[in-house]
Amino acid sequence: MQITSVGHAGFHIRTEAGTILCDPWVNPTYFASWFPFPDNSRLDWESLGDVDYLYVSHLHRDHFDAAHLAKYVNKDATILLPDYPVLDLRRELEALGFTKFFETEDSVKHTITGPKGSVDIMIVALRAPADGPIGDSGILISDGETTCFNMNDARPVDMDVIHDAFGDIDIHLLQYSGAIWYPAVYDIPARTKANFGKQKRQRGMDRARSYIEQVGATWVVPSAGPPVFLDAELRYLNDDRGDEGNIFPDQMVFLDQMNIHGNEGGILMIPGSVADVRGKELDLTHPFDPDRIYGDKAAYIEEMAQRFAPVLAAEKASWETGEGSLLEPLRELFEPIMKQSALISDGIGYPVGLVIGEETIVLDFPHRTVRAPLEGEGRYRYGFRIAPELVRTVLRDNEPDWVNTIFLSTRFQAWRIGGYNEFLYTFFKCLTDERIAYADGWFSEAHDDSAVTELDGWEVQRRCPHLKADLSKFGVVEGNNLTCNLHGWQWDLESGRCKTSKGHELRSRKL
Repeated sequence: MQITSVGHAGFHIRTEAGTILCDPWVNPTYFASWFPFPDNSRLDWESLGDVDYLYVSHLHRDHFDAAHLAKYVNKDATILLPDYPVLDLRRELEALGFTKFFETEDSVKHTITGPKGSVDIMIVALRAPADGPIGDSGILISDGETTCFNMNDARPVDMDVIHDAFGDIDIHLLQYSGAIWYPAVYDIPARTKANFGKQKRQRGMDRARSYIEQVGATWVVPSAGPPVFLDAELRYLNDDRGDEGNIFPDQMVFLDQMNIHGNEGGILMIPGSVADVRGKELDLTHPFDPDRIYGDKAAYIEEMAQRFAPVLAAEKASWETGEGSLLEPLRELFEPIMKQSALISDGIGYPVGLVIGEETIVLDFPHRTVRAPLEGEGRYRYGFRIAPELVRTVLRDNEPDWVNTIFLSTRFQAWRIGGYNEFLYTFFKCLTDERIAYADGWFSEAHDDSAVTELDGWEVQRRCPHLKADLSKFGVVEGNNLTCNLHGWQWDLESGRCKTSKGHELRSRKL
């Protein structure tokens, strides 16, 4: 099996049964905030796109690059389609001209037959509202000699199904770096923000190391991040100054983490690197010395910024400008969704303030209305400051997901009083009838918390109240505090109270 890195979470995988292109991303995204790092724009995309199969893990725009797929990827390629309950991914690919789909079943091994033979695949599909834009996934590929698990930035909760189907894993491609706006955009003191960032950074790497232990692959490739921020307004987000509170550590940082913890199977791949894998044997070649990137990372980023300045300027010029109140357009968008999502609206539970330029608009979730501020109304429990051109652009484009556009851009500010509210961000990624109906129904289903596990002198329910992760594998106890490293949520073990978000109580008792 020959695996070529094509940047970020993208890989070109060659087997005797055919070629598979996974998650190619080249064009800047999230309002031109994110660019691939290291730069992959100079690869031979005509050749890389001439494949037998295409796998797009999910609809986050650093995995689903519509313009690139339309221009470079062979439309006769068969799509290896994750088993998602909402069909948005298939519809988007069909709109680009793809017509051949191999519909997989979640966590079921399939055999696909190519030009020269067959290869086994399995796509693990994650379906919770928090997983990508209504779905995230990872893919296993085995040619009979080598098994590759491309986990990209999915967070599976059950590794047993993988080992039951494929046995030992030879090479594991996984995310380790941040892909979120927290805590950078929050209106909090700088020292507090730095502490939160340090915790977020370490938890992300701890989670990745937990997956490494559970998968047990011979080789591990840190991938799916970080992006690089080339806009002068956002350059502070790059981890090029030794800031331990930066949530976007690069590949070298994580490889050091692996070595510190005794795992010597980590390998660096940059765009164009090729790994020839034969079971547990691996030969690696790079297109050039990676020290050109990591030896002086700040200089490399500056060179990219200068080269891509016209691209960034063109992206900014495409944003929608205009005048006039946005109250009525947002009322038309949000009120029908509020009225369809009783559980989610009640879960948010408070009015939310949108400060859009000089205008403040209130999303009154308890009353399911969008309105102007009331006289004497104080600071809102949850709020966002967003430039009007970003809001006008997502309205122009009929964008169903503000998380996958405005929020991931980090081009906004946020505040909150109290803990994280999962229902609020779920609402903003579900701005269609189909999405909100699915999400509201998902939350209404009772989680299975009947099984228990023991952790450091405590008996706790085995499945995390958040997204059902196995706490015997992801749970970490420190004193009376439990952290689930899958998403970093925390509980007070004495009371069972969730310290991260409203609700989600944990059943626990001291042994």
